[in-house]
Amino acid sequence: MYELSVSRDFVAQHYLTVPSPPPGEGEPHSHRYEADVRFRTETLGAYGYVVDIDDVEATLDGLVDRYRDSLLNDLPEFGDHNPSVERFAELFGDRVVADLSDTTPDELTVRMWEDDVAWASHSREL
Repeated sequence: MYELSVSRDFVAQHYLTVPSPPPGEGEPHSHRYEADVRFRTETLGAYGYVVDIDDVEATLDGLVDRYRDSLLNDLPEFGDHNPSVERFAELFGDRVVADLSDTTPDELTVRMWEDDVAWASHSREL
């Protein structure tokens, strides 16, 4: 199995919309997020790649531009959903997949760090 991982970090804001959130979590606050996207495949593509790193970097740069300094709750992809780090990992992956033209990878995992000690991930077959 081959893996390729590329990551980016950025600061964004959110507030939790669950009933009775912990103190401070129901008010807008910032996190230093790190999005790590990991592609897996059994066989390499025509050029010996899992996926072209330059293409992944361009996709991530566009996503960072979208999310950096934004209030996640205000973005349409979150809709009426609680903007948890788990949901953010899934939605980030949706956007990576929508931009991916390479059919080599078999799997994608997005690990979204909310700070230096907590992360959530979402995996999918491609």
